[in-house]
Amino acid sequence: MSTHELAAQVGVGSVFILWFALICRARPALRQSHQRGLWLTVLAAAVAITLFQPRIVEWLTNAGVDVHTIALARNLIGVLSAGLVLLFMVDSAGARRLRLSMAVGLTATMGALLILDLLQIGHPREVTASVQGPADLASAYWLILVAAHLVGDAVALVVCWSYSLRTEDRDLVWSLRLFAVGSVFAFVFWCGYLWHLYHGVPALLPHLSLIIGVHGFIRAASLLVPTATALVRSWTALRVTWRLWPLWRDLVVAVPHVALARPQRTRLQEVLRPRSPLALQAHRQTIETYDALLDLQQYVQPGAYEEARRHARRAGVRDDRLAAAALAGALGQARRAKLVGAPQSVPRPLPGVAHGSPATLLGIARMWPSMTNALPCHDRPAPAERLTHRE
Repeated sequence: MSTHELAAQVGVGSVFILWFALICRARPALRQSHQRGLWLTVLAAAVAITLFQPRIVEWLTNAGVDVHTIALARNLIGVLSAGLVLLFMVDSAGARRLRLSMAVGLTATMGALLILDLLQIGHPREVTASVQGPADLASAYWLILVAAHLVGDAVALVVCWSYSLRTEDRDLVWSLRLFAVGSVFAFVFWCGYLWHLYHGVPALLPHLSLIIGVHGFIRAASLLVPTATALVRSWTALRVTWRLWPLWRDLVVAVPHVALARPQRTRLQEVLRPRSPLALQAHRQTIETYDALLDLQQYVQPGAYEEARRHARRAGVRDDRLAAAALAGALGQARRAKLVGAPQSVPRPLPGVAHGSPATLLGIARMWPSMTNALPCHDRPAPAERLTHRE
């Protein structure tokens, strides 16, 4: 595959991912002022990158749109994107006068480009013949365009990276750093374009197209960070809910007062028709499982943990799962003891469950099916235990 073909594919892919990111983040971003500026900046960049793609330009020209009009619109929107980057950075600093100065400067720059373009119409030799190529070397139009982008990308790189070092919000950190990396690619693109403007190197254009396409992917990624985080959290909650469900169901049946709601008939129903958001449900099931575990420690028989551990070892359980298997075996015996009506005894804390970490509970849940009935259940306490209990 040639560089030109790769650049075309990457460019089209970046356009799709940019618009996908914009659609996904439109509602939450427009509702929150600190995300609105970033969303509008990426929107302008998406329009400019879209109009930069040869396939898009070909479709528009076939539809009757003039190539010069496409190039002018792309360049004006590109400068608008660079200006919005500066306004976004200034807005986060809260400097009203600087924000006003930036707005005036952006308006003046776009106005100058429009006027220079109108003047070039009267000099056909100075107008670019290619939708992606430069105009005449002496054209101030291209120098203003490139300078606006270079300034915007340089400021974005410095400000985004410095802000990312100050905040503790992980989503914001990754959004700012990805935006900064995207600005690096954009800066390289416009430096290459400036070189092409002075030296006229047509072979450089496919590489520049590839760079601006990668820049589009990174801009989209910076916008999708909150969505990706939410998906990861949802997947983690789904995983916890699914894996913990058999253990949680069996324990809350034995200790019903710890549960806010009765378990549904199947694990699939619990996942597909949750009665609360998945993150909240996973958190609730974790807490309820731990509370039930604490209650059942009053039914743990002497030596149950050690006996369950020996049983698991004889059964060939891996060494790193022996502790979880022993806990599952002792807990299963205690659960059955309570269900058959065995009297309570002095609580015997099980090792390794003092804080009820989700990892520990998931480890028990993994071994629960094979260890829940591993130990025999005694519905009557031993004589020594009865004597101790009476005293």
